[in-house]
Amino acid sequence: MDRIRLKDKEFELFIPESDIQAAIAKMAVQIKADVEGKNPLFVGVLNGAFMFVAELMRELDVPYELTFARYSSYQGTSSTGILNEIMPVQADIRGRMVVLLEDIIDTGFTMSYVMEKLRSEGAADVRLATMLFKPESLKCELTPDYVGLQIPADFIVGHGLDYDELGRSYKDIYKVVE
Repeated sequence: MDRIRLKDKEFELFIPESDIQAAIAKMAVQIKADVEGKNPLFVGVLNGAFMFVAELMRELDVPYELTFARYSSYQGTSSTGILNEIMPVQADIRGRMVVLLEDIIDTGFTMSYVMEKLRSEGAADVRLATMLFKPESLKCELTPDYVGLQIPADFIVGHGLDYDELGRSYKDIYKVVE
């Protein structure tokens, strides 16, 4: 599909699934090398990262522990600036390498907060892997360790990303048509 409609917005094809898969496979090679022998705990950030997490875990093909956490700061197409911790990390992180798996980083506030929180709770090392990164939108000091694709500041949906909880199931990524 070249275009989709969600609620009051129209979106056009932006990143095909094949490009996403290639980026995830490339990122997996780097992560695999970095976590070898370190008993990593991977933390998928819900809801958006569920597709990315599943695909990355299949590519890693190494022993790992996986858990999930959920944070929210979005309403509609923009961040509210208020972070809600809906479901904290349930696993013991003390002394462990933790790799956060996020679908997209734009302002960076959520992941900056979560990374600092995990460090203060005793994680030995906290790394950040993101399927998508919008450096133009970054509003804090944050440098992801692993980036699938760097993209402009467009609002996007698909491949786990949503617009008011709609559009997550598309295999491709679409950007809003203004």
